[in-house]
Amino acid sequence: MNWSNDNVKILGFFIACIVALLLGVRGWLPPVAAIAQQPSRPHILYIMSDDQGWKDVGFHGSDIKTPNLDRLAQTGARLEQYYAHPMCTPSRAALLTGRYPHRYGLQTAVIPSAGTYGLATDEWLLPLALKEVGYKTAIVGKWHLGHSDRQYWPLQRGFDYQYGPMLGEIDYFTHSAHGQVDWYRNNELVNEEGYVTTLLGQDAVKLIEAHDPNTPLFLYLAFTAPHAPYQAPEEYLDQYQSIPDPNRRAYAAMITVMDDQIGQVLDALDRQGMRENTLVVFQSDNGGPRSAKVTGEVDTSGGTIPADNGPFRNGKGSLYEGGTRVVALASWTGHIEPGSMVNQPMHIVDWYPTLAGLAGAASDPSKPLDGINIWSALTGGQIPYRDEVVYGIEPFRAAIRQGDWKLVWQVMLPSRVELFNLAQDPGEETNLADQHRGIVARLKRKGEALYQDAKFPLFIEEAVGAAKSVLFTSVATPEELEVIDNQP
Repeated sequence: MNWSNDNVKILGFFIACIVALLLGVRGWLPPVAAIAQQPSRPHILYIMSDDQGWKDVGFHGSDIKTPNLDRLAQTGARLEQYYAHPMCTPSRAALLTGRYPHRYGLQTAVIPSAGTYGLATDEWLLPLALKEVGYKTAIVGKWHLGHSDRQYWPLQRGFDYQYGPMLGEIDYFTHSAHGQVDWYRNNELVNEEGYVTTLLGQDAVKLIEAHDPNTPLFLYLAFTAPHAPYQAPEEYLDQYQSIPDPNRRAYAAMITVMDDQIGQVLDALDRQGMRENTLVVFQSDNGGPRSAKVTGEVDTSGGTIPADNGPFRNGKGSLYEGGTRVVALASWTGHIEPGSMVNQPMHIVDWYPTLAGLAGAASDPSKPLDGINIWSALTGGQIPYRDEVVYGIEPFRAAIRQGDWKLVWQVMLPSRVELFNLAQDPGEETNLADQHRGIVARLKRKGEALYQDAKFPLFIEEAVGAAKSVLFTSVATPEELEVIDNQP
């Protein structure tokens, strides 16, 4: 190609302009080293409390001290129509699979201490998906998705690191259930002293301090607090001397211990330079219990049940709002508007596609997710459409919400059908089923269709098998019945 002198001059002029422009903007461009220190995807700190009432945080008006959770709410978004399942195991399974628990048999009750089943091993869990795109994955805290066989344990399900209990409930000082220690680090039994909530927080801090900020981290911090038994260190009980009821006093103290540990973990992220690139999510696994029948395996029938679900009906174990609408928030500096509120239905299954989307990870195409990506709703952009919430699909009951209409359907005799308009009646006080039979019929059809894809509850299968082994292979005598009654 032949270039004239004019062409050369013009080319030289444009090159000079580009050089000047680059020199001019160099002052506000971040150094190359600074760019390299920032992961292309966020760190994820997912914090779950256990059996915490919807109202039992400062930002919902409680007298329980939660300054660190309140600060997270102030720097992020409160999720005010956020749903989980009514008990521990189903919610935790839904989080890690992105799929409703009726699809794999974990929809009913929880895995009991003597249970031999667990979360199906052919489910592609969130930590597996994140590991494939370079995340380090860790669980610090409660598992409760299978303990009888190591194939169900966290290290076998995609976590690089594990610390804490496998069961659903342990003593906060002895770390034991039914006289057996349930405290592990990386599949190895650990005997150590300390209050459970404090140990979990301290371990999460150590993990963060040892982590390379250039590698994205997924830390699932699953506290056992404030699940029964209601126990707390004396120095925290002393903060609530004004509460006369011993269960409520201990429960409040347990939440404040947890809040203090959350503060320590956030401080560790700051020290590591990770905080601004960390998405922090907090939620309770289900509503707070309102009956001693669902507080756990330790007998709490002799005292009050301390959780407070605010205006919502009933609590843990029920399909009403008090059992399923839980306290939740999300915070990420520079991405989620401080002090915002998302007042639209969200479900715990939504986090799998949301977190996978942020990380660039893929789910199992053979097992479609039930969740939707809610990231745009969290950041104030276009709101994704979730017209339907599935509270639970079981052989004897179901609950579904479409728009503002919620059906609660008890199939067992005496059967009961209830329809509520949650926009007008969030406390579920007025049953409108007789006035809107067409809506009831439509929601029933939806429940029936969902049940066609359901696996029969593993809890019931195992309970029936255990009962048959007793009822049909032995002869009952007064002495034997006494032994059975005294079993844990």
